[in-house]
Amino acid sequence: MSQKDKPWVMRTYAGHSTAAASNALYRTNLAKGQTGLSVAFDLPTQTGYDPDSPLSRGEVGKVGVPVMHMGEMRRLFQDIPLTEMNTSMTINATAMWLLAMYQVAAEEQNPGVDPAVVAGQLAGTTQNDIIKEYLSRGTYVFPPQHSLRLISDMIAYTVNNIPKWNPINICSYHLQEAGATPVQEIAYALTTAIAVLDAVKAAGQVSDEDFEKTVGRISFFVNAGVRFVEETCKMRAFTRMWDEITRERYGVQDEKMRRFRYGVQVNSLGLTEAQPENNVQRIVLEMLGVSLSKNARARAIQLPAWNEALGLPRPWDQQWSLRLQQVLAFESDLLEYGDIFDGSVVIEAKVNELIEGAKAEMDRVQAMGGAIPAVESGYMKSALVSSHAARRAKIEAGEEIIVGVNKFETTEPSPLTANLDEAIMTADPKAEEAAIASLEAWKAGRDEAAVAEALANLAATAKTDENLMQATLAAARAGATTGEWAATLREVFGEFRAPTGVSGAVGVQEAGEALTAVRQRVAQTGEELGGRLRFLVGKPGLDGHSNGAEQVAVRARDAGFEVVYQGIRLTPEQIVAAAVAEDVHVVGLSILSGSHMELVPVVIEGLKAAGAGDIPVIVGGIIPESDGKKLIELGAAAVYTPKDFSLTEIMDDVVSVIRKANDLA
Repeated sequence: MSQKDKPWVMRTYAGHSTAAASNALYRTNLAKGQTGLSVAFDLPTQTGYDPDSPLSRGEVGKVGVPVMHMGEMRRLFQDIPLTEMNTSMTINATAMWLLAMYQVAAEEQNPGVDPAVVAGQLAGTTQNDIIKEYLSRGTYVFPPQHSLRLISDMIAYTVNNIPKWNPINICSYHLQEAGATPVQEIAYALTTAIAVLDAVKAAGQVSDEDFEKTVGRISFFVNAGVRFVEETCKMRAFTRMWDEITRERYGVQDEKMRRFRYGVQVNSLGLTEAQPENNVQRIVLEMLGVSLSKNARARAIQLPAWNEALGLPRPWDQQWSLRLQQVLAFESDLLEYGDIFDGSVVIEAKVNELIEGAKAEMDRVQAMGGAIPAVESGYMKSALVSSHAARRAKIEAGEEIIVGVNKFETTEPSPLTANLDEAIMTADPKAEEAAIASLEAWKAGRDEAAVAEALANLAATAKTDENLMQATLAAARAGATTGEWAATLREVFGEFRAPTGVSGAVGVQEAGEALTAVRQRVAQTGEELGGRLRFLVGKPGLDGHSNGAEQVAVRARDAGFEVVYQGIRLTPEQIVAAAVAEDVHVVGLSILSGSHMELVPVVIEGLKAAGAGDIPVIVGGIIPESDGKKLIELGAAAVYTPKDFSLTEIMDDVVSVIRKANDLA
């Protein structure tokens, strides 16, 4: 028997409520055999706001851990030796700031050791791919060119100072969840990588001799869907194309530096609320797509939990996902053999098909000037929204089968979800209060003059071509906060609102009987009310998962509504103002971050205060059944969750909601 390969790094994506609670979870997971950390940060941390910001309302500690200053970073990794750890941090716009605090925390754990030596021992990854944030995830802060500058500065700094750190994950994960086909996922990820490497080369902060090492530190973070044969071929195509790009475009001679190094989170948004026990086999199939082929095997894998479509997984649920990896790695014989797909005619044909399609799409993007212009023009976003709309149409037509959702819906009661309120974990409702108290205590105990000086230096450096990492480290050591670091750079770089992709998206090509009937009801109801029906789709708070909102907007447009959609990151007050100004007939709120109980009532009360309380409010998102009932009691007209997959049926329901609100029979 040949020597058995080492298993991949095993992670679970985790972080919630407070740094102390997350630290306890990390230490428990490591004790269970997890071999790396994957830190989830809350939305205020990801978008550069402190917990006392109005935009942070309802979002603190919901989808990750709040880390607003060095004190919280220390608590997050207390009793976890950072120089011995491999830590992945899912952070993008504020990646430089979080890496700086991580480095300072490691220095503090090793007093008396030269900080340069400590930095040299740190291993891990900052996601730091901002382009996919404009396209899918929505936690961008600065305009694209300035974001690219921050990425370039980080790459140069880590190559020269933290050589074992992966300064960026080119992240195609969220592209797939936003509707990307395998061809689009490959093409957009690789054009992003080209934009990043070209920017690093142009900045001149890395010597020609070290550029190969720079290429070698580029890593990728991909998605794996349930079509595991296609996913296997996708990964083999990625591997082959990256080798070609790095060799031919950048002249990299060392084969190891050309290796396609990637980690994976298998498809979370493909998990279903209906019959959620089926998610376990989906997760296993998705894991196989990135582990079976040795030549294209992931270097790190993190799996979602079976109940993520219901809410926040419990520690036991995360343990189950970890055990799935461990059974494959340690009980099966997978790691004892070479690549089992070498020589397969079927696999080779599919790989070649994906490469051909990806190269053609890359050529289109490069002809526009590359990834940045393709983002700014809205081309990439519209392409993703159109692909997602096409897939949803197939699901609703029954052409693409989702077991338990549009086929085989009959089910026995599941003991796993007998008590839905106990089948998920609830974020600590006092997390926001605790975070604000921590922020106030931190500010009261720091040297304000030192902070002011450090932030002034950060602003001055941002106006030059100098690398921003040293100024960022100085701000962390002085005691600046996450919100202050981001606000300082916002003043210099400005802010940005990404294209929504809705106006240029292609929706339903041919209306079937159901959509035609809805169009007739929309038109008739509009006539009865004296004009075209207007539907405001709103994304309150910091939740950047806009895929659902975009699909609702596209289908509403196809159903004949006049759609008002201003994109992500709006306050409830802004949504109320838009509803009144546009004189809409219905407001639809999309919230996937768990902040629905805090934000929806504010919109409802705001409409009443503005004299528009007769406008019905409907809500969609990952909302537990008990919360949905409470929202109805508080005045919401309807609540939709992932099990309500038919957008055409939802549009028909919205017409009924409008008619009821206007006393139409």
